[in-house]
Amino acid sequence: MGNIKAFLQPPVMEDTKKIVISDRFKDEKGEPVPFIIRAISQEVNDRITRQSTKRTKKQNMVIRELDDEKYMKLLIQACVVEPNFKDSELCAYYKTMDPLDVPGRMLSVGEYTRLAQEIREINGLLMSDEELEEVEEEAKN
Repeated sequence: MGNIKAFLQPPVMEDTKKIVISDRFKDEKGEPVPFIIRAISQEVNDRITRQSTKRTKKQNMVIRELDDEKYMKLLIQACVVEPNFKDSELCAYYKTMDPLDVPGRMLSVGEYTRLAQEIREINGLLMSDEELEEVEEEAKN
């Protein structure tokens, strides 16, 4: 039977992290307000991937192509717990009915990039410097 109890762990979506994306977002006391992000399961990632995949028919073949921009928007929406981009007040303030557009209107390019990087990191999609060095060393050999 083995060590099955080692695999009986809480879902990864319970893993959260507070990150300060920008000093622009402050509370009443003037303190930076962090975003709260979470890890997602592979099941959720598969759904996001399906929603982001374009299918076109060419010469009796179906070609699938991932829309990277839409994938990142959906990933951000799935991983950001706070602020809630679906909040009607937030959507109204940023003049959009589509919650997927809120982060792009709310954040500068650098802030958006930081948020995306933190989301990749919490989901294990970024390699550490050590892992990159190992890959580079392996490629050299």
